[in-house]
Order: sequence, then C-alpha cells, then structure tokens
Amino acid sequence: MSDRELLLRRVRAAIADVPDDEPDHWNVESHERPEADFGRGRCDSSQDLVGLLAQRIGEYQATVTLCGPDAASISAAVEQAARRQSIDQLVVPDGVDLGWQPGSVEIIRDDPPLTPAELDAAGGVLTGCAVAIAQTGTIALNGGPGQGRRALTLMPDVHICVVAREQIVPGVPEAMALLGEAVSDHCAPVTLISGPSATSDIELSRVEGVHGPRRLEVVISG
Repeated sequence: MSDRELLLRRVRAAIADVPDDEPDHWNVESHERPEADFGRGRCDSSQDLVGLLAQRIGEYQATVTLCGPDAASISAAVEQAARRQSIDQLVVPDGVDLGWQPGSVEIIRDDPPLTPAELDAAGGVLTGCAVAIAQTGTIALNGGPGQGRRALTLMPDVHICVVAREQIVPGVPEAMALLGEAVSDHCAPVTLISGPSATSDIELSRVEGVHGPRRLEVVISG
C-alpha cells in the first residue's frame, strides 16, 4: 500500500461517522455565530446530558456516582467515594454545602489557608464546580463558592467533585459563555478537569498524577 492510499484510508475512517447533512464548511451567511451553533441538538434532554457526561468522564478513567438532588443523597455518595478511595479526611473550601459532608470523614477547613505541605498530606478534597461539559466530559472550576482556590484541587491525591444536573451543558461554547462572565467580572482563574491528572508527553506513555490528583470521583446529583 502506498503512502497516498494509507493516508486516504485514514481520512475515510476519520470521517465515517460524519452525518450526511453536515455542511463541509461554516460560513457567515448560513451561520452568523457558528461557534454558538457547534454541536447543538446532539442532546435532547437533561437526562441525555447526564448520561453523556457520565460516559465521557468514565472514559477518562474517573469514577462517576449518580445520586438524588438532596443533601443526604449527596453526602452518602461522597462517603461512598471516600470509602472507595480509602481516605478518612477531606479538605473543604468555603461555600460547600454542610449537608454534603459525611460524618464518617474528618473535615479539614481551608481557613486559614492550608500550606502546600498540609494539602499534600490531606487524603482528598471535596468541591463543587462551575459548569460541566457533556460532550467532552470536562468539569470547570472558576474559584466560586464551594470550589476554593486553585491549589486545593491540585495538591491532594483525590478530588471528589459534586456536579448538579443543572450545571451540565452540551458543549464547549455554552460553557465558555458561562465561564466568560466570571472571568470578565472577577478575573477568576479557570481550571478545566478532564479526568485524573495525566500526561503522555514522554514516548506517548500515559503517566497519572504528574500535576494534580491521580484519582477523580465525580458525584452527579439531580
């Protein structure tokens, strides 16, 4: 097989699932805001969004737990995640619902701010989020209530993150629109999380825990 034939085979394989009615390019005449239309219509309900987000997060080797919207259900899911990860303490930033915090786990407040050594020694961290992207399985934090400062989700080995159903959006454009408000209003740093910390920079070999938590537990409530 020639190089040309190999290249064409790869191109055909890559576009095999493209819908027949998808345009081959975007133009201003048919799409005044193509970035806003990208990916729309692929999820028809909130249930579709929850299922897609859970699937994509799972593909990143993170663990997903679905629970009800009430605090007791969330607390039980958090306790289950902590037990699964064999941790008995969680760092909790200001703004996290007190009802989320299980009684069987020691809660460590980040007030006054913990040192890097203290964060590194902690079993894990419990936070909420700003928004979650179903299509990419990405969770975004912007330092808002219940999310804490950036170091909180980078130093501990386990991150347990609670995502409410109403915080899930279909794609990146919708998430960027929501995050843009916080960035412009408060100059907030944004952290995008797609699974546990990992890199494949060296010989394309996946290594986890290089620059953040090695284990991610996501609790989807609602």
